Amino acid sequence: MTSFILPTLLLLAALVVIQLVLTQRGSAQQETRLHMLTQSLNTLTEQTDARARASEQVIQTQIEKLITSNTQRLDQIGEKVEQRLDKGFKETTSVFSDVLKRLALIDKAQEKIAELSGNVVSLQEVLSDKRSRGAFGEIQLSSLISNMMPEKSYSLQYTFSSGVRADCVLFLPEPTGTICIDSKFPLESYQRMTDLALGDADRAAAERQFRQDIKKHIKDIASKYIIPGETSNGAMMFIPAEAVFAEIHGHYPDLVEEAQRACVWMVSPTTMMAVLTTALAVLKDSATRQQIHIIQEHLMALSQDFGRFQERMDKLALHIDQANRDVIDVNKSAKKITSRFGKIEKVELTESSAGILESPSAE
Repeated sequence: MTSFILPTLLLLAALVVIQLVLTQRGSAQQETRLHMLTQSLNTLTEQTDARARASEQVIQTQIEKLITSNTQRLDQIGEKVEQRLDKGFKETTSVFSDVLKRLALIDKAQEKIAELSGNVVSLQEVLSDKRSRGAFGEIQLSSLISNMMPEKSYSLQYTFSSGVRADCVLFLPEPTGTICIDSKFPLESYQRMTDLALGDADRAAAERQFRQDIKKHIKDIASKYIIPGETSNGAMMFIPAEAVFAEIHGHYPDLVEEAQRACVWMVSPTTMMAVLTTALAVLKDSATRQQIHIIQEHLMALSQDFGRFQERMDKLALHIDQANRDVIDVNKSAKKITSRFGKIEKVELTESSAGILESPSAE
């Protein structure tokens, strides 16, 4: 619009200049030309104004269309943004709810962990005392044996004639006999030996103490629980901690050999189950051997019953054979009778046809 107004202003300025010149010179011819020029300028100005107005209307129409189009697009963009915000808000709410649920689960897990930590601390306190640790080993041993062995095949806290009391005794058939089981748990020296926070000297001292504890346990079991005439020639040392058992067999083969020479068998909960399984098989085999004479008696009675059955079967076969012969004889008699009736019928027919009575011939 500005581009059309500026030429108009220039034309008006030129017209003013021409009028001033005409006034100064006062020439009639120039006035005529000036008048014509003024008319031309007026006409050009009118045309220019008309074109400017038309262009202004076109521009105004395009601006209105552009505004309308932009408004529609902005409305569409606003709707999409609102939809996306609603969707994002819902997803965020869902995620936040899941996070709250997971946080609740984590809180429960932390409570359980705290409770478990308290239980672990309590267990450590229990195992730190020798008496409590011994009771722990005895309870574990009792649980293993009572779950696998028959009630009469073992005894807990069994006392021998010498006054020696064993934690557990297995009553197995000969030649194995009675086997004593003692529960030992050398924990203090093992814990110090495996504690990385201690210095090398302390750990070495704990290792020597651990070796001495194991040797002492082996000697005590061999001297107390291997009783000639009452027990087997061997006894078992039950170690209720798998880690201690693995440490002995993995790093102290000399202690294992010493225990074997003393006829003391070291067992852990896992190997104890294997030993008890073997002992249970031995008990079942012994019970089967004790019942062999009963089985033999039943077999002899069964043989006698079968002999009587054979005799009765032979008699039944004779009766069946006699009955078969009787059936054959009865069949022959039936055939003769049938033949007689046939001949009688023929005789009656002959009498009716010939009128002569004839006596049948005897057969």
